[in-house]
Amino acid sequence: MDNPSHDRPRLLLADDDRTFCQVLARAFDARGFAVDVVHDGRTAVQLINRTVPDYAVIDLRLPDVSGLKLVEHLKHLAEHVPVVVLTGYGSIATAIEAIKLGATHYLTKPSDADQIVAAFAHRKANPDVPAAERPLSVDRVEWEHIQRVLAGFDGNVSATARALDMHRRSLQRKLNKHPPRE
Repeated sequence: MDNPSHDRPRLLLADDDRTFCQVLARAFDARGFAVDVVHDGRTAVQLINRTVPDYAVIDLRLPDVSGLKLVEHLKHLAEHVPVVVLTGYGSIATAIEAIKLGATHYLTKPSDADQIVAAFAHRKANPDVPAAERPLSVDRVEWEHIQRVLAGFDGNVSATARALDMHRRSLQRKLNKHPPRE
């Protein structure tokens, strides 16, 4: 989906879901972006080091590196680049960490190109966002806590399991499940 045209803004799309990337890349191309698609963090870093994109859409879970590391690397090279982090495993902890590292916005999958383009414009906090009407469930609070601790150990499951005083396999089972509903 690369477009050599230099008058179109370059967009980096880093996600390991090839079908999702194909659909999203076509949608971004139709909206005037020159899209570079990568499916792993190593290739994304190489591309960013060669040519810094004008925009970036980064999946939180890439096969070889956390998307948060990729956000950090990109923002270190070019602080001005709007970055939207996508994830199928949304959590408050990872959303906060993504924003701290410089992401413009954080969206859960499935998200479409229009939502992502709108998120690029998200530059400041919105004080009119309503507070949740119901408190989080105990299961969701546990999920959020695990995600916070996991982020603190840079995704290291063994270190996280030790810190939470639980068996590594038990933690892996919890991580492989979808997050509980809020």
